Amino acid sequence: MTGLIVVTGGSRGIGAAVVRRLAADGHRVVLGYRAAEDRAHALAREVDGVAVRAEVSDETDVDTLFDTAARLGQVTGVVINAGITSPVGPLARTRTEDLRRVIDVNVLGALLCARRAARDLVAGGSVVSVSSAAATLGSPNEYVHYAASKAAVDAMTIGLAKELGPRGIRVNAVAAGTVRTEIHQLSGVPDRPDRVAPAIPLGRPGEPEEIADAVAWLLGDGASFTTGAILRVAGGL
Repeated sequence: MTGLIVVTGGSRGIGAAVVRRLAADGHRVVLGYRAAEDRAHALAREVDGVAVRAEVSDETDVDTLFDTAARLGQVTGVVINAGITSPVGPLARTRTEDLRRVIDVNVLGALLCARRAARDLVAGGSVVSVSSAAATLGSPNEYVHYAASKAAVDAMTIGLAKELGPRGIRVNAVAAGTVRTEIHQLSGVPDRPDRVAPAIPLGRPGEPEEIADAVAWLLGDGASFTTGAILRVAGGL
């Protein structure tokens, strides 16, 4: 069954792959973006969707994103994908402003989007968050704060699944491993996917499309009895 899906952080990386996959499956997509305006609107044109600027840590922006979607019809799915990291390094050297920004986007932003999804979705609706294998690995000496933020997303997923299950709404997450995206440029280690590949049991980093496939499955009818799940797509880590 096709529907109307909201995707946050949908202009690039995993988010853009999710948008393309959902559109290919026949869904109408409303994608949120923060800064990559040209890319977001180009992608929206490509998939016959709608792009909306939305800083997910801002309640007003989140409401604007969902209100725009609601004007198109009943929202049937939400993909909470927007997330950031900061320069890698041990926690002892991490700047307070980086801690705050990561928590604001990855935790507060996820909660604001999940809250609005809980208000808007009806029976048959589905929420999928993009989490990280870092939530259980901890990412020592790289980004402990990012790992902690994704652990919060996992806890939110489990709790909200129990809250919304009686209403017929499913809530799941995909715990992505190291994937080839631009987020590694923000961390200051753009070659990190290849650098860590030897430690991944499958011997390579993931591709955004592989995460998008998992998101699409969790949103779809094939996962109709799946809720509260953290689906690990991390090459064996």
